[in-house]
Amino acid sequence: MRTQQTAAGEHFAAALAGIDWSRPWFRPFAAHGAALAAAVQGGADLRRGLDARAAALDLRNARGLPLRFIAQHGLPHGSAYEAHIHATGEVPTRDNLHDFFNALVWLHFPHAKRALNQIQAEVIAREGVPTTRGGVRDAATLFDENAVLFLSADERMTAALKGFGWKSLFVDARAAWGTGCAVVPFGHALLEKLVQPYKSVTAHAWILPLLPGDTALDTVLAESLRAAATAGALRGGRSFAPLPVMGIPGWCEDNARADFYADATVFRPGRRGDRDAG
Repeated sequence: MRTQQTAAGEHFAAALAGIDWSRPWFRPFAAHGAALAAAVQGGADLRRGLDARAAALDLRNARGLPLRFIAQHGLPHGSAYEAHIHATGEVPTRDNLHDFFNALVWLHFPHAKRALNQIQAEVIAREGVPTTRGGVRDAATLFDENAVLFLSADERMTAALKGFGWKSLFVDARAAWGTGCAVVPFGHALLEKLVQPYKSVTAHAWILPLLPGDTALDTVLAESLRAAATAGALRGGRSFAPLPVMGIPGWCEDNARADFYADATVFRPGRRGDRDAG
């Protein structure tokens, strides 16, 4: 007789089968992700596989405790998710794509995830868990769920992103993508959306003055998050620049046509009526 747990496991395995690891947004996570997905599809427990990889990488939380992935029911009733991770090193993880991608980001960006968790836990310890998160926790959650890292040492491209200059960024500077500029996904909810991508998917871009392929990315990212939190610059959605990710060259065949960016419902002119002068 089929149980609810068996049905949920089959649903999760089917969802994992739908991930195309050759897509540019999944490539950074494919080394761990494809193997874990295949193991789960073969009947293995996701959390055991994650624990083995976390142990091999010696992953720890901000308190130095070994990182472990536990079933969701292991989170004590009334405990805040981020506070529990900080206190114990245990990451409650369900059998679904959302938590699967969250775990992959932990494996790929352990320093940055540790910094975000510590920022959230410190605010919770100081302020408790109110009905609304507040500026710092809101920004940290947005980052965790929906961020992309915009890597560029070219101030003109950074200015185009901040100023909603889509033509300048995606058309005029198209040849610079991959060498002078690149985007790396971070948010696990964003990755979940991109299993079945659509034109209007928009991420929260966090700008780092790095060249694509910088091996210190995780460390630099963690440092930038801590510095922003200390300086009070991590405050809600205004901490980021909106980036419609299907406009990124190489992420969508249709965006090879310049008129792809004429859709103002996706490539908006800006919060304050900013318009691309180019």
